[in-house]
Amino acid sequence: MKTINKYKLIILGLVSLCILSCTDDFLELSDPTSINTTDFYKNEAQIKEAVNGAYGQLQNIFDNQYIFNELITDNTTVQITTQDRGQANRIESIDFWTYAPFHFNINVMFEDTYNNLLNINTILKRIEGTDIDENKKNQYKGEMLFLRAFHYYHLTQYFGDIFLILEPIEDIDSSFEITRTSSNEVYNQVISDLQDASNFLPRKSEYSSEDIGRVPKAAALTLLGKVYLTVGSSADAIPPLRTVVDDLGYSLLNNYSDIFDPSNKNHSESIFEIQYQGGNNLGVGSEFAYIFAPFDSGGVVTGFPAVRTFGWNQPTNSIINAYEDGDLRKDVSLQENYIDPEGQLQEVPYINKYMNEHSLPGVTDDNWPVIRYAEAILLLAEALNEQSPGSNEAIQLVNQVRARAGLDPLSGVSQANLKEAILKERRVELAFENHRWFDLKRFLSTQELVSFLNAHGQEELADPTIDRSGVPYNPDDYIIEPHELIFPIPESQLLLTDNITQNPGY
Repeated sequence: MKTINKYKLIILGLVSLCILSCTDDFLELSDPTSINTTDFYKNEAQIKEAVNGAYGQLQNIFDNQYIFNELITDNTTVQITTQDRGQANRIESIDFWTYAPFHFNINVMFEDTYNNLLNINTILKRIEGTDIDENKKNQYKGEMLFLRAFHYYHLTQYFGDIFLILEPIEDIDSSFEITRTSSNEVYNQVISDLQDASNFLPRKSEYSSEDIGRVPKAAALTLLGKVYLTVGSSADAIPPLRTVVDDLGYSLLNNYSDIFDPSNKNHSESIFEIQYQGGNNLGVGSEFAYIFAPFDSGGVVTGFPAVRTFGWNQPTNSIINAYEDGDLRKDVSLQENYIDPEGQLQEVPYINKYMNEHSLPGVTDDNWPVIRYAEAILLLAEALNEQSPGSNEAIQLVNQVRARAGLDPLSGVSQANLKEAILKERRVELAFENHRWFDLKRFLSTQELVSFLNAHGQEELADPTIDRSGVPYNPDDYIIEPHELIFPIPESQLLLTDNITQNPGY
């Protein structure tokens, strides 16, 4: 009975209400504290605090999103060592496609996302009863509608049919009546939320300096275009994407490396990025450098030998070989080896784009890029190619991105070849930014994707990217079946009510 009562408090993250409290400065995120909703949402200051809190929750979600969007693909793999196998049933099982309904990381991702949705829905509900400036109210609504759409887009990609909840749930009994909603209906709601958000949100340039990092209009329009492409409506994707590319004032930076420089956050190419703040011990810094640095690399990569490194998200041979000769992005994005403290060459590749100087051990200042202008360009090229096969405009858009990378332009390619080129260009341009899994699902049919991944698995089994120190593969490693293209609903949720059903195959 105690176990069931515990789960009642966390069911879908919908019953217990926690609003994260932040200081007035948007970028200065504070620790979460619980707030009684009957005494809150009374004025603009409190609404702003609640909205900032919803942003603050994104850090927990993005800290681990690489697991579900990169590690599961042909882009990255985990460094296996005999000294550290504590994540075998968590990190490794995603890499090797052996996850099950009781998977810890999947459960945490599920609950963290629904907890954020709970707060978002509460803000959207309560803001209507406040007497604040209409323009500011619409801005906050637009921010929350974007985040809600963003989460539901991700959840549907991860789980298929999901729990579509658009109102705060404040009593336990009603939470047990929730059933799954078809992915088509969820996508319709996502599109509706993004359309509303794009109407409410200001341009990035219209935000004040203290509000840098908030969701702008371009974020809603770019994601809207991507969702249209996901559901096969390429014609509908073109107008919002064209607005972003042509009308909202974004531009590609001259140097690819400047995109990831912490001193250059929220630059002219940045549409939306998750805000982290290094240089302090407030718990709001990032630590991707330490997660992605090779295991036990002794501070050679991170600069701080006393802080442990994990090797949990390492570039594969596949993506290393995907770069064309002379691609200026390769060395920025990854390194193929390093010299250890004893002066020995270690053939362990690692992600380099988040390896930036920082002042405190274990605390980095890197933001996480979520939507960049380069992606909007490539999405528009993708949509145009679907509507006008081999479109010259689509080719020219791809060539804009290639030119910065120092590559020769494409010319005279067919629709099929251009589609393949766009997928490849997205892979190397957006490498290790959590796009690969959804790209593969959008560009390939179920059977094509299963065949593609299994072929990659056979390559890794035959010639592992990183030496495994004698640790053998398990018989089920690197074998994926169609049902595993969506994750299982966490087992903890199935214990709650007969209304919740498991995805087939698990």
